[in-house]
Amino acid sequence: MKKESLEDIINDLRSRRDCLSLAHESIKKKSDQYNKIIIILSLITGCVETTKIKMNWNGNVVALIPVFMSSLIGMISAIMKFEDFPTKMETLVQAISLLTNTLLKARNHGELDDELLQEYHSSLQANESSLYPDIRKTYLKEAHKNLLCIMKAEQVYYNNIQKVNNGEKMTLKCDSISDATPSVDNIILDKTETDLEFGEKQKEKEKLNL
Repeated sequence: MKKESLEDIINDLRSRRDCLSLAHESIKKKSDQYNKIIIILSLITGCVETTKIKMNWNGNVVALIPVFMSSLIGMISAIMKFEDFPTKMETLVQAISLLTNTLLKARNHGELDDELLQEYHSSLQANESSLYPDIRKTYLKEAHKNLLCIMKAEQVYYNNIQKVNNGEKMTLKCDSISDATPSVDNIILDKTETDLEFGEKQKEKEKLNL
């Protein structure tokens, strides 16, 4: 889709930058999982070796446990080296940096010019060369969804501010966890109604006592 306005370019740069950030986050999580497994296995191996020495375990099975654990650690390390996580993350970081700089320049521009278009095209090239097409499609769809949700939340936020300034009752809905809880306005109304009911009951008791 051809981008013909400055606003279109800004929105496209935001979504593509977020796409790369999501990809970087996914790769980092996978790398961290491998590292955590290696750390845990190394600690278990050290614990077994220490226990074997303290307890004077000389059995063949006990002697093979550290060998098995070391082989497992070596296998995971080889998989990590094959995946080449650092290079992938470095490529994404460089592309994200280029997109961020171009986005900043676009926001500081009052109108679309040739210089900004050239930098925008360079950013597109960095985005397209840093991820395979099928992977880019997945994260770009997620980035579009996230941006639309953010825009929707901002729209609700400013509408509620307008309602508060006008003295109107606002409807407050947060994330899925707190959606089930009543809004602040409802809590205040419920409390007021409870106080009124309590006062009426007290009056009825006083009348009965008299």
